[in-house]
Amino acid sequence: MFEVSIKTHFSAAHRLEGYNGACAELHGHNWEVEVFVSGERLDAAGMLVDFRVLKDTVAEVIVGVDHKYLNDLPMFVDCNPSSEQIAKYLYDELSAKLGNWSCRVSKVSVQEAPGSIASYWE
Repeated sequence: MFEVSIKTHFSAAHRLEGYNGACAELHGHNWEVEVFVSGERLDAAGMLVDFRVLKDTVAEVIVGVDHKYLNDLPMFVDCNPSSEQIAKYLYDELSAKLGNWSCRVSKVSVQEAPGSIASYWE
């Protein structure tokens, strides 16, 4: 099994409704995102996936949350836009976009602050 990952980031604001603490107030983060992709076979060039293609695909998804108030976005209407939910959203969206590739999204990690990381995988 082969695995590659790319790192990117986005900035956004949110609040955690029903949370008893400072994060219940409107605030923002510069989220760091790492996307892991895995597969069993390499292409003719010896690559699992072209890093540029993967970065471009991730950027297409990230633009939907970058510089937004996450609580107002449709994907977070029924849940708090916590780092855990953001990781799951990105995983689901990227999995749909990579559906016909020879590799799959294996994990998405989201860091909202140094040392505070949430991950989602299936």
